[in-house]
Amino acid sequence: MRAATLKGAQRALMSACMPAPVAARARTLASASPAVCSCSYSSTSSSSSPLATLGSSLGLCGRQQRPFARINSSSSARSRRALRPLATAAVEARRGPAAPAKDQVLTSDPANNVTEYIYSKMGINLHHQPNHPIGIIKQAIYDYFEQGSPGVFKAFDDMYPVVACTANFDEILIPADHVSRSPNDTYYVSADKVLRCHTSAHQAELLRTKQPAFLVTGDVYRRDSIDATHYPVFHQMEGVRIYGPADWEAAGLEATAFAERELKSALEGLAKHLFGDVECRWGLAKHLFGDVECRWVDAYFPFTEPSFELEIFFNGKWMEVLGCGVMEQVILDKNYGEGHKAWAFGLGLERLAMVLFDIPDIRLFWSDDDRFLKQFKAGDLNSKFKSYSKFPPCYKDMAFWVSPEFTENNLCELVRGIGGDLVEEVVCIDNFTNPKTQRTSNCYRITYRSMERSLTDEEINGLQARVRQGVAEQLKVELR
Repeated sequence: MRAATLKGAQRALMSACMPAPVAARARTLASASPAVCSCSYSSTSSSSSPLATLGSSLGLCGRQQRPFARINSSSSARSRRALRPLATAAVEARRGPAAPAKDQVLTSDPANNVTEYIYSKMGINLHHQPNHPIGIIKQAIYDYFEQGSPGVFKAFDDMYPVVACTANFDEILIPADHVSRSPNDTYYVSADKVLRCHTSAHQAELLRTKQPAFLVTGDVYRRDSIDATHYPVFHQMEGVRIYGPADWEAAGLEATAFAERELKSALEGLAKHLFGDVECRWGLAKHLFGDVECRWVDAYFPFTEPSFELEIFFNGKWMEVLGCGVMEQVILDKNYGEGHKAWAFGLGLERLAMVLFDIPDIRLFWSDDDRFLKQFKAGDLNSKFKSYSKFPPCYKDMAFWVSPEFTENNLCELVRGIGGDLVEEVVCIDNFTNPKTQRTSNCYRITYRSMERSLTDEEINGLQARVRQGVAEQLKVELR
């Protein structure tokens, strides 16, 4: 589902299941820019929390915020966190799919804007690695739904990441003029195909198979800003459950009210399963307690009504972690059949993992460093990341007069293509318009830092020189 907050770009959905071979990782790194280290960051929502990813998966426009909950991780809840992965027919462990053929992603189509850097991330399948934080979170969510509704939810975590624009946008009612359709925000393989922006891209096709309840996990792709909680490739999970008249009639509720009640109950239970004891009030202020602060806010998504988002307070900011709501009736009627009601949610696995495991930088999820990977074990939700890197950052400022070709997402994409995962953050630190010429000048600060080693002046100066040249030639700006 797609995030309600699209700040500058689209901040929407993500997720999936098993390990990629070491050889695939070696190939990935070899095909990346020579300056790229083995770390990398991933996510969504500019808001502020790992959970923002789910909302990312859902919404589109502005929201009204109403704080009202806090998660309390009690010792008794923590003691329940050593989870044993369930071996059930509904939750099947599957081998991660290989990356699509290169010529199917890096095409000669004039609309294609996928880079070598983005292609190098395909087929790694972090969500299929059981001892990786992404795989651990995925399995914990699978366990929760299987324990609460045995055999009901079917898991899909190997769906093909190149999808038709109709599936990514039209079938979930994203307006024709929506910003998320712009090549500034989305990776186009061709004029009519994209790298999925969210796992919601598979919602309609699965509804057509008459699946009454399903979870879809996979890697998703979005052109976005560069900072500690955003990455152009991340993982989302979509959840859908469908009900019939007998369900809401037995509860003595109207259909929409019943679906909303069941949705809230399911997601509050999920929060408790992951983080501990939960007190949640939808729409009402509540005294805060515990050690993880959260709040529910009303939201807008084109594919659900009513719609909600869950935010968590993380690293001093509110971060959106999931979006949800009652599915728009036209989507359900057209693809599943009339006479039903459904809820749907979308969440970002990286953001959940960042909160749960205290992981400060999204690039770490892509690290091959054993100092990171050996800190986590399948089924263990108690692990807390212990930093092993104290390497200093290197700051480089760049000022220029902007051009019609310039956008911040284009700048970030260019910087990523050159600096790869050595780039920690790109942020505008100054902006002004000349009153006489009406020309606008921006100054951006690029932060370079490796999680694994010290960077040399020669190395960073070389990268920055290539960035400056690329910005002038490709974005047509005038350097100052």
